[in-house]
Amino acid sequence: MDNNLLIAVGRRKSSRAIAKIKPGTGNISINGKKISEYFPLFYLQDEVLKPLKVTNLDTQFDIELKAEGGGVHGQVDASKLAIARSIAKFNPQLISDLRKFDLLTRNPKMKERKKYGRKGARKKFQWTKR
Repeated sequence: MDNNLLIAVGRRKSSRAIAKIKPGTGNISINGKKISEYFPLFYLQDEVLKPLKVTNLDTQFDIELKAEGGGVHGQVDASKLAIARSIAKFNPQLISDLRKFDLLTRNPKMKERKKYGRKGARKKFQWTKR
C-alpha cells in the first residue's frame, strides 16, 4: 500500500463516500467520472470542494471518491465529509480551519423508522367515530 495514500469515510443519511487522496495536480473523480459529470450543478461541485478551498489545497491532491446510496445531496455531504476527514489525517493542524466551517461534523439527521400500527413514521390511519 502506498504511504502517501489517505483514505477516509463520510456518511450522510443513507449515503456513504470513501475518499482516497494522494499528492497530485488536483484531479477529482467520483465513481470513475469527472466531478463535473457526476455533479453537473456548480453549487454541488463547490460544496464537495469546500474543504480543499478552505485549507488552500485545491491543486495539491488527486482525489478518487466512491459515493453510493441515498440521493444527490446526501452524496455531496458524504463526499465533503470524507475529503475533510482525509485532509485532517494529512495535516492535523488544519483541523481548526475545517472546524471553523463545520466541515468535520457529521450531520446526524436520518429518516425516522416506520412504526407498527401506523401508516408511516408519524402518520396514523384515519380515525372513525362510528
